Order: sequence, then C-alpha cells, then structure tokens
Amino acid sequence: MSKKSWFLWLLFGVPIAVFVVWALWDNYTLFFKTFLNGLTLASLYFLVASGFTLVFGLMRNVNLAHGSLYLVGAYIGWYVGEHTGSWVLAVIAGFLSAAVLGLLMQVLIFRHMQGQDLRQTLVTIGLSIVMADIALWIWGAEIYTFDPPSWIYGSTTLPLVNKFPTYRIFVFVASVVIGVGLWLMLTRTRIGMMIRAGVDDRGMLAASGVNVQRVFALTFAIGAGMAGLAGVVGGTALSISPGEDTRYLLASLVVVIVGGMGSVVGAAIGALLIGLAEQFGLAYAPTYSVVFTFVIMVVALAFKPRGLMGKNT
Repeated sequence: MSKKSWFLWLLFGVPIAVFVVWALWDNYTLFFKTFLNGLTLASLYFLVASGFTLVFGLMRNVNLAHGSLYLVGAYIGWYVGEHTGSWVLAVIAGFLSAAVLGLLMQVLIFRHMQGQDLRQTLVTIGLSIVMADIALWIWGAEIYTFDPPSWIYGSTTLPLVNKFPTYRIFVFVASVVIGVGLWLMLTRTRIGMMIRAGVDDRGMLAASGVNVQRVFALTFAIGAGMAGLAGVVGGTALSISPGEDTRYLLASLVVVIVGGMGSVVGAAIGALLIGLAEQFGLAYAPTYSVVFTFVIMVVALAFKPRGLMGKNT
C-alpha cells in the first residue's frame, strides 16, 4: 500500500471507526436505524443517478433537466395511480412519460449539439425551468404522496432495529436488481457494447453498419425513464413537491462526480456514500449535515479527480 493510501486510511478511517464504536455504545438501535435509512436514501439516489450516469457520464450529454424529468415522471405517475388505483401502473407511467420526454430531447436537441457542452448546459437549464413551471401550473404547489401496494405496506421486524418500513426494504432490493441489470446490459449485451463503442468512436461504429443515432436515442430514453421511475418510487417513500427536481439533480451530480462518470458501479458507491453521510449527519450532527456531502465530494476530487471508479484517459 502506498504512502498516500496509508495517509487516507489514517485521515478518514480512524475518525470513522471511533465514531462507529461510540455510536454503537451510546445507542445501537439508533445507529442501525440510521444505517438502514441511509441505505434507503442511497437506493433512491442511485435510481436517479443511474439514469444520469448513462446520459451525462457515458454519453457525455449535459442534461441539467434530469431533475425535472424526475419531477414530471412523479407527477404523471401520481395522476395515473390516483385514477387507476394501481401503484404498478403509476411506476410504468412515470418511466414511460420521462422516457418519451428524454427521447424527444435527444432527437430535437442533443442530436444537433453533440460535443457542445455549453450550449447543452444552457438549453437544458432553460428546459428544466420551463418543465418545472408547467408542472407547477398543472399540479400546483401541493404536496402529493403515493400509497404503496398492500404487499409492501406496513413494517417488517428486523434484528437490532425491531420494526422497519417494508417499502424501504423493497426500494433497496429493487435498486440492487436494477443496478445489476444496468451493469449486465452495458457489459454483457450487444446493445451495451454498441453504446460504449459509439461513445469511444462514433465514426467507426457507424462504418460497421450500426445506426448510432438510434442507439444513442434508446440510451437517452432509458436514462430519462430511470428518472421518472425514481420519481414514483421516491414519491412513495417521501413525497412529491416543487423543488424536488433541483434536489435530485444536485444529488445526481454529486453521486456521478464521486463515483466516476459512466460507471454504474461508481454510481452505486457514490450514492451509498452520500446517502449514509446525509442520514448520519441528520441523526448525529443536524446543524452540519449538509457539510458532510460536500466534504466527500471535495475529498474525491482531491484524490481521485475522475471519481472512485472513473477511467483514466
């Protein structure tokens, strides 16, 4: 192990170990409940950031309207769920509505601005404002919530923490399944190989007879759809209200920066670090809880500028 690695272990590992021992000694039930809440929040952040890492990290499209896709998917999912009584249909509606919007954005905007990061940034900031205002006009400033289906409603008895909401356990399991599915798609399937090849050398992929624009449009739609799906899942665990788009956009940016651009595994690690830091900060140091997230990001940028799982180029 290098001197730099030893320094990092001493600088961060020792204080964290001391805190864990103290927290377990002081109130082990609070510690484990906070840990599980951190896993739930990390799962939600991962669902949003996984779509963002496909679009921004892998395809290099700066989509700052990703948070608005989360919000619009959540609202449309709520509307469908309210009128059909089906939470599953609400999830499907949230995914499909955001995927369609993402597909339109890729075809009408990003296809004509490839490599123009500044223009993409400005246009998507404008789009996010317009989409948020339209959502505010249609659904107002009220706070909406989903009722989870009966089979994941209520609480489950767990060791050390007694009862814990069943839905939050479901969110964690679902995020793991989705994360593994995305990783397998990108690394073990033909479409995944085409996506990665198109990012590295678009001209060569097109010369081999692959419709690059269609591949990119599909990838963008999946990434946007993940934001809409997360909107329904997050609206069920927490709530839907104006301003959530900015919160989850910032969370996605931090997760991708910490985890590494274009890496699903990195997004999972980044989401885990940010989710745990937020929840433990709220539980043990609420005044300074916001600081911990940015400390993680600063440290990641200082020692791993491309993120924990980012590739060196």
